[in-house]
Amino acid sequence: MSRPAIESEYRHYPKRASFVGMVADIRAELKFYHIEQSGAPIPTAISSDALAFVAETAVAGSDDTGFVILHRCGADFYFLLVSAWRGSNELWEAVHYRQGAMTTFAPFAPAYVEAGAPRPTFCLWELGVVAHEAAAWARLLAAPRGEDERVRWRATTFSGLV
Repeated sequence: MSRPAIESEYRHYPKRASFVGMVADIRAELKFYHIEQSGAPIPTAISSDALAFVAETAVAGSDDTGFVILHRCGADFYFLLVSAWRGSNELWEAVHYRQGAMTTFAPFAPAYVEAGAPRPTFCLWELGVVAHEAAAWARLLAAPRGEDERVRWRATTFSGLV
């Protein structure tokens, strides 16, 4: 049995996940999170561009409920993960990226992944936010789902080391 490839030099380290706020001025209800390394915050301009991009996407024109993660990976690479709860208990995800001199986000579709083959989903840092949001959604699904539960879901956010 082969084992997954882990680069011998790789050492995992903590990053900080922070709830930034709700994505405003769209029909969808989306919580917005940053994930960044200590000493390397996401620039305000990149965060603003990400919010504008989300507001222009198809999910923003829907009644979706979910969350957005803007993850700074290194010096100038950013993942923008837009996740929406659909089919009651399914998490759907659109992945975008921005790197270097790019002026907007673009769909992330790695050419090295063949159709039907395993593909990247969430990294270990992102899974901290995903786990929190999955638990919050499960609590909402187990409740009567009135406005009180929606208010509680909106107020249930995560900030901390991942």
